[in-house]
Amino acid sequence: MSDLHLMLQAFTLAVGLCVGSFLNVCIARMPEDRSVVSPPSHCPDCGSGIKPYDNIPVVSWLALGARCRVCKTPISPLYPTVELLTGCLSLLLYRHLVPEPAAFTPSAVAAWAVLLVFLAMLVGTTYVDLRHYIIPDQFSIYAVPVGIGANLALGAAGWGGALSWQQSVVGALVGGGSLGTVMLLYWLVRREEGMGLGDVKLLAMMGAFLGAVPAIPFIILVSSVLGSVVGIGLIVVQGRGFRAQVPFGPFLAVAALVYVFFGDAIIREWLPAFALMA
Repeated sequence: MSDLHLMLQAFTLAVGLCVGSFLNVCIARMPEDRSVVSPPSHCPDCGSGIKPYDNIPVVSWLALGARCRVCKTPISPLYPTVELLTGCLSLLLYRHLVPEPAAFTPSAVAAWAVLLVFLAMLVGTTYVDLRHYIIPDQFSIYAVPVGIGANLALGAAGWGGALSWQQSVVGALVGGGSLGTVMLLYWLVRREEGMGLGDVKLLAMMGAFLGAVPAIPFIILVSSVLGSVVGIGLIVVQGRGFRAQVPFGPFLAVAALVYVFFGDAIIREWLPAFALMA
């Protein structure tokens, strides 16, 4: 493996860590409808601004002993966790798209950048939905045009996996429409919400980035299986009468992540009928 290839992998890890640092701001502010760019990063307890040398992903958290430099308030481990997770996903994504030096092309780098944004939104969605039971529109419906534009850009860059704008639009409509239909039918039968509208908008975003088929059927199937397994596990642990609100967004996010990294292999080996839909 060439030194350049190793340097590029280290670069993608560093970029992912920085994206994760910004994602922390989004996770903290979006649920409260606050700007993610103003004011600059500061301690939520004492309000003191965070110096650049105290804002280095993961490193600063360790160097400060997980406490604010000024007021010594503990800093949640959520921050380095998100940074590390996003950094690792960035590196794994690059290795997935560029497994060897010969695979390095401008279009592959463009695909890495686009999918890194997509995966970062999945990470942000998961944390926000688990904590607040909402999915920010910035990570869902507002990102639909981003997905369409990103595919147009990838097509111009020559990436073989790029969608046309028509395929991207259809993906968004199929993604949102499929869950929207399920949501409506559940309400008609049970007269109660089975899932939130945020899940519908999230799947529309996924369709804009990944297309309608086989991505949407795959994501719905995998997320439903994951949700069922977790739900049954909670019932077994807590007892038959246990009922709790379990957000569906994280299951959709995990299923989309699985599709990006392993979708082709899983469909080829286990779900060949999905390949026929494309």
